[in-house]
Amino acid sequence: MDLGLQGKTGIVTGSGRGIGRRIALTLAEEGVNVVVNDIDQGRADAVVGEIKAAGGNALGIKADVTDRPAVDAMVKQTIAAFGGLEILINNAGIPLRPTDVGGADLPSATGKYFVDTDPEGWDRTMNVITYGVLHCTQAVVPHMMENNYGKIVSLISDAGIVGEPRLVVYSMAKAGVIGFSRALAKELGRFRINVNCVSPGATSDTGRRGPAGARDTADPGESDSAMAAMLRLYPMGKGYDRLGVPSDVADPVVYLCSDRANWVTGVTIRASGGYSIA
Repeated sequence: MDLGLQGKTGIVTGSGRGIGRRIALTLAEEGVNVVVNDIDQGRADAVVGEIKAAGGNALGIKADVTDRPAVDAMVKQTIAAFGGLEILINNAGIPLRPTDVGGADLPSATGKYFVDTDPEGWDRTMNVITYGVLHCTQAVVPHMMENNYGKIVSLISDAGIVGEPRLVVYSMAKAGVIGFSRALAKELGRFRINVNCVSPGATSDTGRRGPAGARDTADPGESDSAMAAMLRLYPMGKGYDRLGVPSDVADPVVYLCSDRANWVTGVTIRASGGYSIA
């Protein structure tokens, strides 16, 4: 199936690892020129190497999405390198656990009861999730409007749909991205710019158990009892005997970037194995 992506150019923020990495790789498989953005140049370059080794075209750019001048420079560099910019994937996010960033002690409002959080953690969570999306989207929209075409996809979370304890500020920030995307979709539809969201559930690089057809490696990871408890929360989890893996999220993201989704805007696709069925 031709998705109409060959030769287009896209930025994937926070794509040096995890879901972002898989989105970048999958877009490249479809012929997209991919800008791999990360706050760590080494991680970005490693993904660029993977893409080029597979015959794709990519450029790694270090930029912090909370830094508007850096975001503007990234967009200008992208257009200069590839001659255009049709796709933006707002994937950069806040780690839910310190181990997600190698144990680094970063202020965050995740993993704590709300009463124990503080404004420093709120600021980091809101800056990355809220202002990161605002900065990157506003930076690309003028170019997309000028060319009367664009695809913007933001990664949210089921926490932003159903709410999660110990993720109260995170849930608030992700819910805000949903409202932002719906409103922006109404503003930009006249310019043939689609604005959508994809909501993962629990997702890891391994899925913890057998991949069952997913394009990611597996690792036993959790104990059987812990895994069984988690799988009960995900209707599809027991069927596949695993949690989500990055390819489960990347595939609907790439669909929303494609010409197959030209009439789809202002929606949230829940790529969460049924966790947030309402």
